[in-house]
Amino acid sequence: MKTITAVLGTLLVLCSLGLAQAKEEKKTISQVLDGGVKIIESELVPAAEAMPEDKYDFAPSSGEFKGVRTFAQQIKHVAAVNYIVGASILGENPPVELGGESGPDSIKTKANILKFLKDSFAYAHKAVATITDANALEPIPQPFSKEKGTRVGMATVFAWHGFDHYGQLVEYLRMNGIVPPASR
Repeated sequence: MKTITAVLGTLLVLCSLGLAQAKEEKKTISQVLDGGVKIIESELVPAAEAMPEDKYDFAPSSGEFKGVRTFAQQIKHVAAVNYIVGASILGENPPVELGGESGPDSIKTKANILKFLKDSFAYAHKAVATITDANALEPIPQPFSKEKGTRVGMATVFAWHGFDHYGQLVEYLRMNGIVPPASR
């Protein structure tokens, strides 16, 4: 009886493992890259939301901080780069004005800055969704260089560039007595 119970228990465990492995689907390259976009979006957007609007013009001034971006400028910069990188992946012009009178510098309120940021992430998701095994490594123009790049290489910019600025935003939040949402 103990042997039958042990055998049935072992079979049950093995079947469970087999079902769990069968349920794991192989991810596509665009799904993997989109995961990186989702991670930075889930950190950066709440950090941007956490800063009160009256502190959006904050920039450190004590020490060697001459000329650094304000909190708002940091967010708008990340959003603008998201649009530029997404457009590069898609092979099109950015869908928003990024220079001149109607560019990011014209966006002043916290609500509009957050919309600009969130919309840029939606555009990033759209861009990485187009990356396939067939086109991932095809040479494409890079927006920040005269050299060619690849879609997969450009898609990594969303995460590393976003996290570079997220680290700065965290410092700005803490300098204003705000614990970043990811640290709460």
